Amino acid sequence: MRQRRLDIIARRFPYLVAELAAEVVGYAYASAYRLRPAYRSTAENSVYLQPAWIGRGVGRQLLTALLAECEARGLRQIVAVIGDSGNCASIGLHESLGFREVGVLRSVGFKFGRWVDSVLMQRDLGAGDSTAP
Repeated sequence: MRQRRLDIIARRFPYLVAELAAEVVGYAYASAYRLRPAYRSTAENSVYLQPAWIGRGVGRQLLTALLAECEARGLRQIVAVIGDSGNCASIGLHESLGFREVGVLRSVGFKFGRWVDSVLMQRDLGAGDSTAP
């Protein structure tokens, strides 16, 4: 985890942490969507919360701040790859902040003893694709 965070920061992507009463309750970061230069204006976001903090607004605060940070860095698209089509909280959070579902990859992951889908969601940042980066 420490090395992942250092790699993300070294690539100049935002990494945010929500802390309450000296306890980390969640974090969010953006990372490269793809490493090839053609995709340099697109990021992938990740948001993680302690289970007790789901549905209490922390995820919304983290993702809202992350989107603002990505826009400030000149990024134009952001993609969410949600690791379970049954993760209604994450899908709903992303939808409420302007993401739209663009696809579902069926049964591409196996965790907790079952196959899970990846839900792909996308949102424009700044001018989106209306002008060149």
